[in-house]
Amino acid sequence: MNTEFQGKNIVLIGFMGAGKTSLGKTVSKMLGIPYLDTDNLIEDAEGMTVSEIFARKGEAYFRQKETALLGDLSKREGSYVLSVGGGLPLREENRPLLHETGCVIYLKVGIDTLQRRLEKDTKRPLLHQGEGTLREKISRILKAREPLYMEAADVVIVNDHKPFRLAAQEIADLYCASAEG
Repeated sequence: MNTEFQGKNIVLIGFMGAGKTSLGKTVSKMLGIPYLDTDNLIEDAEGMTVSEIFARKGEAYFRQKETALLGDLSKREGSYVLSVGGGLPLREENRPLLHETGCVIYLKVGIDTLQRRLEKDTKRPLLHQGEGTLREKISRILKAREPLYMEAADVVIVNDHKPFRLAAQEIADLYCASAEG
């Protein structure tokens, strides 16, 4: 895995509930740079939530919007912290765009932690499709996604039993070390 930044931005990837949004917002404040979220940007552009987009226009449409947005963000000037939807790294064409955008940090979280974080979540369309318990769905989706997250990542940070502030500081330190180098 390449551990050198290929851009000046931080790109957070990982499963839903991994902490991309909360850590992304915190790190952006620590570093004094903007925070962006692909899901929020798409929701704003479409005038609908991700769940509504999935229901009305389908997952394929949403995934195309993610790829187009990522292409635009990879050309954006200035430093920022970017959180991407959990499915964005799955498309083969997105992985090179992620690297063009910045240092890709995979926030790795175990199934027990994900289940605890997601058990009351009603906004994630993929958790409400298909058969099985929440744990079975998380396990099935994560098993398919994890190799692609690992392939896309420059750095892996385990965000399971680590204090929130420590995880945020680890990300900020990576950014600062790259800015100095």
